[in-house]
Amino acid sequence: MTHGLVIGKFYPPHAGHLALVRAALARCERVTVLVLGSSQESLPAELRARWLREELPGAHVVAGLDDEPVDYASETAWRAHTAIIENLLDAQVDALYSSDDYGEELARRLGARWVQVDPTRSGTPVSARAVRADPGAYWWALPTAVRAWFVRRVVVIGAESTGTTTLAEALTAQLGLPTVAEFGREWSQVRPGGFAAPWHPAEFDLIAREQARLEDDAAARTPVPLLVCDTDVLATAVWHERYVGRPSPSVEALAAARVPDLYLLTGDEIPFVQDGLRDGEHLRHAMQDRFREVLAAQDAPWVELRGTPDDRLAEALALVEPLGRRPRWLAEPMEQRHEVVPDLVAALSLPDSGA
Repeated sequence: MTHGLVIGKFYPPHAGHLALVRAALARCERVTVLVLGSSQESLPAELRARWLREELPGAHVVAGLDDEPVDYASETAWRAHTAIIENLLDAQVDALYSSDDYGEELARRLGARWVQVDPTRSGTPVSARAVRADPGAYWWALPTAVRAWFVRRVVVIGAESTGTTTLAEALTAQLGLPTVAEFGREWSQVRPGGFAAPWHPAEFDLIAREQARLEDDAAARTPVPLLVCDTDVLATAVWHERYVGRPSPSVEALAAARVPDLYLLTGDEIPFVQDGLRDGEHLRHAMQDRFREVLAAQDAPWVELRGTPDDRLAEALALVEPLGRRPRWLAEPMEQRHEVVPDLVAALSLPDSGA
């Protein structure tokens, strides 16, 4: 066949979607994938399309808006959806690939052959509705970028010698998570001129970007939807103020785009330890006050932890473990009326197909 078509919400993309598109790619000279998002969904259709392009470089992926009511018994609804699909296509299609039974009628309206793939989902037992309800249970079925999006991020932050690394390492070890170390400390050890040389704003842009990259890399590798980071870009912005003497618009902009789910501020009541890379105890309390001010002005919740390392770890686990069990929120998609319920969803005791 010359031109195959796959349509769906892909809310979010998962291994079942990829298998469907790959079945079309194996049989067609060309495949178009239409990501049809609605205004009430909270995950942009273009982002879903970008994820699919990364996983399926051989397919032509197009995102579109479809706010028409979904009613498989309505001729008006069928005509509206078909018109949207035809307007998004750049050429006639020969075959429509789908798992659900609606594909037969849609293929007829598009003048194409219907090819049904894995209708019972026995080949790839997953649905988007099931993923939205419990992404951790279907972690195996999610592309890397989708897993990274679902990860709940916790950042341990604080002034010098307040136990941030101790707590971050204890949490990652306890929870079995990959490490996200503090790149700024590594840079301080290798930077030209040594730690005592004057700092340049460009260094903090470098540190911020590399810290973000390390975080994103760990988010793609974590075995569960949770990540604990030893500092982040917001902390880099605070240290830019300290060493350059003014805020950094570029670092602050990057921090604003990467707000985590929780900040854990380590207390400054413990003894100061000089390791050769720290300013000194005379600045620690003032820097701690600045961290409190910055955290109070941003959007993520934060908690200051004090006491012994064991006390801090116990309190942190009580905050972090429930966060890891709570899926990242996604708005429900548009209601689908008069739909045949697929076998997988019935087995999962879910109310509809969750496509």
